[in-house]
Amino acid sequence: MSAAAARRRKQLAAKAAAAGEDPITTKLNSLLAADDLSESTAYEALQLAQSQVRKSVIAGNYSKATETYAYDVLVKLLEKGKASVASQLMSLLVQVLNETHTACNGAWVKRIQNLSELNLKAVKGIQSVNETEYRRLMKLHAKFLKSALGWSNSLGLIRFGSLEIHKLLADQLWEMSVSQAENTTSSEEQEEAEEEAGAEDYSSVGLQSEAVTHYSLAEDVEAILAKLATLPGPTDEETAQNHPCPPCARESLLTRSILLLLSVENIRDAYKLLTSYLETIESRDIEELKKSYMSKTDGKSPSHPVFLSMLLQICRKNAKTGPLFSWAIKGFNAELSKMYKPDVLKMYTNNIGKVYFNILPPPSMMSTIENMMNMMNGAGGLGGPGGINPAMMQAMMQGGM
Repeated sequence: MSAAAARRRKQLAAKAAAAGEDPITTKLNSLLAADDLSESTAYEALQLAQSQVRKSVIAGNYSKATETYAYDVLVKLLEKGKASVASQLMSLLVQVLNETHTACNGAWVKRIQNLSELNLKAVKGIQSVNETEYRRLMKLHAKFLKSALGWSNSLGLIRFGSLEIHKLLADQLWEMSVSQAENTTSSEEQEEAEEEAGAEDYSSVGLQSEAVTHYSLAEDVEAILAKLATLPGPTDEETAQNHPCPPCARESLLTRSILLLLSVENIRDAYKLLTSYLETIESRDIEELKKSYMSKTDGKSPSHPVFLSMLLQICRKNAKTGPLFSWAIKGFNAELSKMYKPDVLKMYTNNIGKVYFNILPPPSMMSTIENMMNMMNGAGGLGGPGGINPAMMQAMMQGGM
């Protein structure tokens, strides 16, 4: 290009800018307006959008960066089915929301919900064509929702983050667990995709456990009950005394949910979840389970529903029942230690002891508990004196559920 042509181009760009027209934005809109958006064109639009987002942030025009060049462009890309391209801009959107200290309000929560819906629709559109790419994009979507949840926790008004985003993430993780159960094969491509998506544990039990954690923090008891109802009850092997296998998945998820709800002081939903579970899902006789719980000769392991019933009754009383709480946890510790991530469950029970009974764990563990709770992973495990007379527990159960 000659020097004269270059000058002319700069003059035209300056004239357009003076008239309120941005040539890059014009080009971006032109690319996105194409009826049949090719992959190469979508990537070109992505690069322009990323450039404009960064330029707007530097200029201090934060709403333009997040709404015009991130959210609006994402909607257009996803409506045209370009989920793979959009995933990069979705990651940048959350990053900029944090950088610019954009508040998490109702409008932004609705935008995140809309992006989630559009992205899932686009991702599922390629499932029949490329299963590996589908699984990769599902993991990236979960990563996006986790990032958005972290932003809502930092810059929102709700403790532990937006309830709506918790629900979106829980639904996503549970759906992934179903897909994982249906496809247990592991390939090198899938492992690479997991590494790219920042995966730590995408096993079925890991996904289900994380899903009920977020359903609990979303205060969505009905969703937990609906998911538990799809799982089988405990087998003889899983209820045998000193069983080497993990407890029944359905009961493990129930216990994890209620321990978390109690640790964040949500007794209302913990009580609702357990009573509804006993009424609509549990098929065994609760009185027989209570007798078995106190028996040392029937060859059965402690029952999860009975333990949770006692725990709820104890937490609803006063701090004087702290020794009884310690006794209950000590007697059920063998079951908790065989569940998924027992260290997290220990944090939950530790925090329950601290909140309801002023039972403080060792000083070295206190900071760990507080950090875990701040990261929405909860707090758990109890260290405390045991040796309660079983007759006290029998009386507690008779007055319980």
